[in-house]
Amino acid sequence: MFPIRDHNPSGKTPIVTIALIAANILIFLAYFTSMSDRELAYFFFRWGLVPARVLSGEGYETVLTSMFLHGGWMHLAGNMLFLWIFGDNLEEEMGHVGFLLFYLASGLAAAGLQTFADTSSAVPMVGASGAIAGVMGGYLLMFPKAKVDVLFIFVIFFRIFAIPAWIVLGVWFGSQLLSGYSMPTDGGGVAYWAHAGGFVGGVVLTLRVWLRRGARGYWNRTEGHPPHPETAFKASKSNIPVISRRRM
Repeated sequence: MFPIRDHNPSGKTPIVTIALIAANILIFLAYFTSMSDRELAYFFFRWGLVPARVLSGEGYETVLTSMFLHGGWMHLAGNMLFLWIFGDNLEEEMGHVGFLLFYLASGLAAAGLQTFADTSSAVPMVGASGAIAGVMGGYLLMFPKAKVDVLFIFVIFFRIFAIPAWIVLGVWFGSQLLSGYSMPTDGGGVAYWAHAGGFVGGVVLTLRVWLRRGARGYWNRTEGHPPHPETAFKASKSNIPVISRRRM
């Protein structure tokens, strides 16, 4: 289940969202294409967030720098796609400066929960996904019924469905909690607790905007959608022919 777009693009140019995407891409290209595997490992250890080092009083700057590093092309592409889908509407509601501060604060919340979930870890955490999880949490609070096109892939069959944001984001958040509880925290891999921390932080940080807009009254006025005209998309069906079974 992979979100690919929403149906209510922002009415204004999302300057900060675009700038964040550009910054992440340019930073990634600057180091990933010019370093050997050994150099990358040292680079991530130096500029990624290492919980044990931060708790020992060192490397506080990595709370920020780790948000702009990615471990590979797919890591980068997935994060930037999610930021593009969910960032523009939230930026319009919060304003450019407010959204930037919100994004960074969500990343801080993500780093905090991951650090305290595994205090002795020496594995560097990199990626914008914690901050972007905050964007997703804020989007869920502001626009719970917004339509999100989700690509379902099952073996060789695929199809796009338009699903309300509260289902898409709720399932995603639940999967992060489940994975966080079931996966070992010291084995590297995905920082599930960072995702959970960023998501919850995003909801909390968006509460003020939601209340200022009228809380439930805002939902009633917008019917839980971003306050912009909806863009209609045709769902894409699989091109694989269906073979019917004939009775003898």
